[in-house]
Amino acid sequence: MSRLALGTVQFGLNYGVTNTVGKVNESSVTEMLNVAAMHQINTIDTAIGYGDSEHVLGQNNINDFNIISKIPPLDDNSDVHNWVLTQLNGSLYRLGQDSLYGVLLHNPDDLFTPFGQKLYKSMINLKDKGLVKKIGISVYSPKQLDKIFLDYDFDIVQAPLNIIDRRLEESGWLSKLNKMNIEIHIRSVFLQGLLLLAKNNIPKKFNRWSFLWSNWEKYILQNRINPIEACLSYPLKFAEVDRVIVGAQNREQLKEIINASNTSLAIALPDISSNDEHLINPGNWNNL
Repeated sequence: MSRLALGTVQFGLNYGVTNTVGKVNESSVTEMLNVAAMHQINTIDTAIGYGDSEHVLGQNNINDFNIISKIPPLDDNSDVHNWVLTQLNGSLYRLGQDSLYGVLLHNPDDLFTPFGQKLYKSMINLKDKGLVKKIGISVYSPKQLDKIFLDYDFDIVQAPLNIIDRRLEESGWLSKLNKMNIEIHIRSVFLQGLLLLAKNNIPKKFNRWSFLWSNWEKYILQNRINPIEACLSYPLKFAEVDRVIVGAQNREQLKEIINASNTSLAIALPDISSNDEHLINPGNWNNL
């Protein structure tokens, strides 16, 4: 079974700082799902917030996949229980499913609002009803985990990890989550595609990190390495990582990613890590 998972944000949104072609068309979605199944990729990652991604997926036969979706940030709503159930039922309807493998909180900081305990109990209720097998959280920083796991228990954690953003490893949370038997799903492995661009093609707003891009390009060129292979080899080297979420625009791109994931690099990766949240958190890029 492949450790890759198919990310679907591009199925519903014009997503990614390097995206020049917009949303994936529906025929390409079907082709990619077929490629994923053929290569034993059994997990699909989507979200209510990914435009019409759930609806597009629901037009295909996805019954053999483990589907994970995400509940959007909490509305100012005192009836949290009904709101969560309504959100989940909407996902099931759009996806054409009776239940999901997992559902995550897209904004886990909602757990620390006055409705936090109700929100958590509502997630547990989804499991009790058999509507989801596992519940989890999607975080942007390991610092969020420090607080969350003091008060709550979850089955899945989705977090960024890439050759630049190594916080999950360096904080110790990669090992801790594994010891707690929590599934670890990694995203942002290509940093929205920045790590796949030639240095001269990286948007100018990222010029302040030009030393980093230079070191990365030097490593790629000197060692004649495919950057996709290099990017994937970092998270996949950790046995603790259960799934690495990847997105693609078409079946050819997906096949290239799958082939790269099966390659073991014979040389060490460069140390180009950074803790600068202006760079490693795409949510901050609009302010650059």
